[in-house]
Amino acid sequence: MARYARGRTAVTSLAVLAATVGVLPGAQAAPVAAGAAVAAPVPTTGRGLGFAGGLLHTVERAPNGDPYITQRQVTADASAVAGPSYMNYAGEYAGGAHLKSVPCDAGSCVRITAAGNGHYGVIAVSGQGTESLQVWTGKNSLLVDELESSDLELVDLTGSYYVLNGGSPAAQYVDGRLDYRSSDVRMTRSVRAAGIWGTRLWSASSTAGALTVLDVVQKKTVETVATGAPCVIREVRPVGRWVYWNCGTSGAAGVWDRTARKSVTVPSGPALVGDGYLVRHDRTAGKLVLTDFHTGAAAAPRVIADLPAGKTADQRGLTWAVDRFGGDIAYLDASHAAHVVPSGVPTRPLERLSADQDDTYLDIKDSGGGQVWSSSWQLSKPATWTFTVKDGSGRTVRTMKGGGGTVAAVVWDGRTDTGAYTYSADHTWSLTATPREGSGTYTTQGTIGVSGGRHGFHDQAYAALGDLVTLNSSGTLTQHFGQKGGVFSGKSSGAGWPAGSTALPFADTGSDRCAELLVRMAGGELRRYSGRCGRAYTPSSSHVSLGTGWQVYDVMTSTGDLNGDNRPDLVTRQKSTGDVYFHAGTADGKFAARLKIGSALGKYARMTGVGDITGDGRADLLAHDRDGGLWRYNGLGTGRFAGRALVASDWGRSYDVVVGVGDITGDGRPDLVERDTSGRLFRNNGNGKGAFGSRTQIASGWHVYKGVF
Repeated sequence: MARYARGRTAVTSLAVLAATVGVLPGAQAAPVAAGAAVAAPVPTTGRGLGFAGGLLHTVERAPNGDPYITQRQVTADASAVAGPSYMNYAGEYAGGAHLKSVPCDAGSCVRITAAGNGHYGVIAVSGQGTESLQVWTGKNSLLVDELESSDLELVDLTGSYYVLNGGSPAAQYVDGRLDYRSSDVRMTRSVRAAGIWGTRLWSASSTAGALTVLDVVQKKTVETVATGAPCVIREVRPVGRWVYWNCGTSGAAGVWDRTARKSVTVPSGPALVGDGYLVRHDRTAGKLVLTDFHTGAAAAPRVIADLPAGKTADQRGLTWAVDRFGGDIAYLDASHAAHVVPSGVPTRPLERLSADQDDTYLDIKDSGGGQVWSSSWQLSKPATWTFTVKDGSGRTVRTMKGGGGTVAAVVWDGRTDTGAYTYSADHTWSLTATPREGSGTYTTQGTIGVSGGRHGFHDQAYAALGDLVTLNSSGTLTQHFGQKGGVFSGKSSGAGWPAGSTALPFADTGSDRCAELLVRMAGGELRRYSGRCGRAYTPSSSHVSLGTGWQVYDVMTSTGDLNGDNRPDLVTRQKSTGDVYFHAGTADGKFAARLKIGSALGKYARMTGVGDITGDGRADLLAHDRDGGLWRYNGLGTGRFAGRALVASDWGRSYDVVVGVGDITGDGRPDLVERDTSGRLFRNNGNGKGAFGSRTQIASGWHVYKGVF
């Protein structure tokens, strides 16, 4: 299929024509529909009729006098019809190209096949007389099948898939088009009775009464049905639980009940099937007649509208149509006014027909066009829907809503509801759709691995998991990347670092969503190295000097945002006095003048920023005293901390390194890593409430590193 234009056009209600009327003249009202409000007749110059998914399509003249295919939204209860949206031109072009028309009581009509998702198909004729299928997906969005012939017939179109007859010699073509994923479902075969519902193609075989069901995506037969029809089936029309068949419009007819596994006999004649009912045109009586079979047995036929016999034997899709994605019937009267009548038949619970679902991975930085996650679901009837994305800790980061039609279409750019980018991490998503009428709720869910988003606390790579940085005696600075299992796997190393260098995984101070690395050189100069998203650092890597004299501090730790201005901050302790200082991050990626926030805290052997370990949204600090006690200082969001609280006593006297490493288990809670004097590395899982679980050894041999940061 050649793709000429892309995009989606939302149906806009320009005006609503609504009136409450009684039973249509000459009709016998069904008990269910008695007294129902139906839309007033809509004046049109109709020359063709399509109806699906609550969208009514006609060919009529626009105010400028030119013919267009129009589109109108119909309410679920048929009580109102919106004003027309003029879609594509339906007249003849200067070169002779035009839409194919067929004889009808109005003279000539364009046969419009509505897909149920707002799309519709027509046959176009070139100036040279060749025909091709056009599937319109919006006012300016058109798909053209590459097949060209002099005799094409669009047999069926449902959502993204269609059945097309034509060519010489005659053949049947099955194809489909997905917005967000490539698909190759093209099949060419001999002409036979066929209809498509979702991704399932129902086809007659050469055996009397037999139908085969083909999954068009997998291209394999998934079911064979013996309907009991006394003929090789001539016509097939599937709708959810029901599959209509006949032996020709004057022959036997029935509906295969997929649940009860049997056929229900229905009257013969040119018919269209809806969800649980069938409508046929009784030309002798001049009526549209409905047969309700939703209970699994055919009820007595009832008249739903007057429709004169006319001169055209089969007026389906010309003067009347059935919305098989809803419960309504539309027809054109002798003056071409459009009427919409509710069937009065309850529809089945909401179902998914097909899904055009994106990959499970989103790279927000992908310059090749992968910066969004796009998916759509074709539903069995109009519905409203809610799409929710949650991060690794189960917090909702994005909620989107939509609906009114039969498609739930989602495009997520990796941003949260506040407009900020989400963290690079595994996310979960869920979709819940509720029908505009009737019962049933459709739900589905999945995962999206996000990269190129915001970095996590202590994250030097691209997965929002905390990382460690080490320096060995040879001057090699190594990044050890955290994994969801709570271990470190994978490294990136750069050589040439002088002895006495101290590294500090920091945060992104710019806009590239790569966390920077602070390094205090042996002489006391503090450098901010531009983030490399997991690539190695060397002393000559791109950096900015943040000044000298930083050797006076024996503690330098990143806490995250300590004062609530969305910039990363720094906490230090002066070696000579034990006083603790707050260094606020500035807009240019540097630090404001230090602010003293604590005195004489030299009693602690180690202090480390840990991010938010209490779950209150404020960065916190841990201190490890020389007797092995572990203390927590809760951040106040002002650059200061509350008084200390004991987390654990005699917690670990053998530890010579304690690092608030961020989340390395993937549960969204910051964890803690320690090294003991024998070189063993341990992890304590954060509980999100300011404390930690028991330790787990995750490595050994780490005594080779002079520094672990």
